[in-house]
Amino acid sequence: MRILVLGGTRFLGRAFVDAALGRGDTVTLFNRGKTNPGLYPGVETVAGDRTVDLSALDGREWDTVVDVAAYEPEVVRRSARALARRTGQYVFVSTVSVYADQSTREGQLEDAGLLELRDGIEDFGELYGARKAAAERVVRDVYGDRALIARPGLIVGPHDPTDRFPYWPRRIARGGRVLAPGDQADLVQFIDVRDLASWLADACHHGRHGVFNVTGTPEPFGIMLGLCKTATYSDAELTWIPSGRLLAAGVEPWMGIPLWVGESGSDGVNNVDSSRAVAAGLACRPVADTIRDTLAWDRARGGPAPGDEGLSAAEEERLLRELAR
Repeated sequence: MRILVLGGTRFLGRAFVDAALGRGDTVTLFNRGKTNPGLYPGVETVAGDRTVDLSALDGREWDTVVDVAAYEPEVVRRSARALARRTGQYVFVSTVSVYADQSTREGQLEDAGLLELRDGIEDFGELYGARKAAAERVVRDVYGDRALIARPGLIVGPHDPTDRFPYWPRRIARGGRVLAPGDQADLVQFIDVRDLASWLADACHHGRHGVFNVTGTPEPFGIMLGLCKTATYSDAELTWIPSGRLLAAGVEPWMGIPLWVGESGSDGVNNVDSSRAVAAGLACRPVADTIRDTLAWDRARGGPAPGDEGLSAAEEERLLRELAR
């Protein structure tokens, strides 16, 4: 199969390229060459900036185009239209953040209502979801039943550019008294980037189309942190601090502590139903494997840059000292 990947050298993009190469596919990358240049010396790379000019791809055809990281609707429109007659399928990686109602599991089924892009949106999360939803509409308008829309939630694993998930294996492995946010029954949900990439690669070969939520099984936060302890043979002591107390202390919901939401009305965020993707072949590896592989990568790179930690040791200690009872 001939596959054009828009991007392809960062996190999900590189995981997808690995998956496609492992299936014997012929891969072409189209990117600016700024992120991990030279990562795939044996893979054809066409230099170009999709935001302004795709003419470097003129005269070429592919079986599938895979768009892993775009969220500006006009940028997606440019690539979708430019490639419409030169590919059989367009795979667009969206997000579960497109759903208008994040308060329930039902509000995040594939046919549920989506956010609308409108003037005056200031919340970054809502703006991100609305832009992705608008980009989805562009792809569906151009490709119809040749479009595959994948909606993952939190993507985790080796080469994660954020510190949302890597923080926890690293922190638990260090041991000692650990601030655990909220309640241990609160749900967390994520998918290993390699499992998502594998499903996408298989979906290309099967010619799948339509919309799929693609994320892992919801797990209680306490179970996930317990798996971190087991996987790393840690003696960490989990100290649970209720969300209300953290919010009252000024901790920012969503971003203040990795994987913690903390905001009311978001009960569906970590409880997304991916049964449609499971029926279409989605399989997720054991969480302990993701934990260990992420920690191995995190330690090999030397951990995050100073100031980029999900929660600094000093801030964790302050919150434990002031809020733990």
